[in-house]
Amino acid sequence: MHLFDHLTPEVRVALGGVLGVLVVSSVLVFAVCKFRPQRDHSELVKRTRTWWIIAGLFGISLSLPEWGFLCFLGFVSFLALKEYLSLIPTRRADRRVLFWAYLSIPLQFYWVHLSWYGMFIIFIPVYMFLLIPTRMVFTGRTEGFLRSAGVVHWGLMTTVFSLSHAAYLLVLKPVETGRAAPAWPSVEAALQPGPGLLIFLVVLTQLGDVAQFVWGKSLGRHKIAPNVSPGKTVEGFLGGVATTVVLAWLIGPRLTLMDAKWSLLAGLLIGVAGFLGDLSISAIKRDLGVKDSGSILPGHGGILDRADSLTYTAPLFFHFVYHLYF
Repeated sequence: MHLFDHLTPEVRVALGGVLGVLVVSSVLVFAVCKFRPQRDHSELVKRTRTWWIIAGLFGISLSLPEWGFLCFLGFVSFLALKEYLSLIPTRRADRRVLFWAYLSIPLQFYWVHLSWYGMFIIFIPVYMFLLIPTRMVFTGRTEGFLRSAGVVHWGLMTTVFSLSHAAYLLVLKPVETGRAAPAWPSVEAALQPGPGLLIFLVVLTQLGDVAQFVWGKSLGRHKIAPNVSPGKTVEGFLGGVATTVVLAWLIGPRLTLMDAKWSLLAGLLIGVAGFLGDLSISAIKRDLGVKDSGSILPGHGGILDRADSLTYTAPLFFHFVYHLYF
C-alpha cells in the first residue's frame, strides 16, 4: 500500500495543488533574488523554505493512519502551549499546576480519537476550568491568583481546545440524514469527509493570511487596528476576505461535502475569523513587547505566529460544518 492510497482522489489532488503552489512560489522567489540582487531577500527565502517544511510535515502526517495525524497535531498544540507559557511568566508555585495543563493535551486528543463529542467539547472549558484554580488553591498562594488562573486557562483554550477542533474534523463520520443536503464530490469523499474538510480549513486559513498581506502591501492605505497591528489595513482585510471567499467557492464543492452556497459562506467565515485570530495573538505580543512568539519557524517566528488565525477559524468552521451536516 502506497503512502497516500487511503486518501480520496480529491484530497490527493488538493495536496498536489499545494505542492504546485509551493513550486511556483519558489520559482518566483528565485527570480526575484536573481533580478533584484541589490535588495535583501533573506527573509523571503527563509519563509519559503519554512513553508516547504510545514507543508511537507502536514502532508506526511495526513498520509499516516488517523492516530498519526492526531499525535502530530497534539504535538503542535504542546509546542504552542509551551511557547505561550514561555512568553507569559507564571508563579513559581504554579509549576505543578502546569503539569496538569500539559496533561490535558493527550487527554483532549484522546477524546477526539474516540469521537466522543460530549467529552471533547466540555473537557477544557469546564473540567480544566475548574481543576486549574482548585489546584492553585492548594498551593497556599493567593497573590496573583486571578492572573495566573486566567493565563493558564486562556492558554489552554487557545492552543489546545481551539486547535483540537481541526483534529476533530478528521474523524467526522457521515450520517444518513443531515440538516442540509450534502453535495458529496464522490463516493470516497462521502465515506471519508474529514481529510477534505481539514485541508479546506488549513489551506484557506493560511492562504487568507498571505492574501491579506499581499493586498495590504499593494493597496493598503487605511489602518484597521494601528495600536494592535500597524501593518493591518482595511484594504488588506477586504482583499484577503474576498480572495478567501473566491477560493472557497472554487474548491469547496470539489473537495468537501459543501455546495457552492455553503462554500461561499464558509470562506467568508474563515476569512473574517482568521483576521480576528491574527489580531488576538498580535495583541498578546504587543502587550508583552515582543515581535514574534518564538523562533522555531525561520522567517515566520513561532508556532503561534503561524497558527494564530487557526485558533479562531478551526472551532468556528468545525461547528459550522458539524451542525450543518453531522
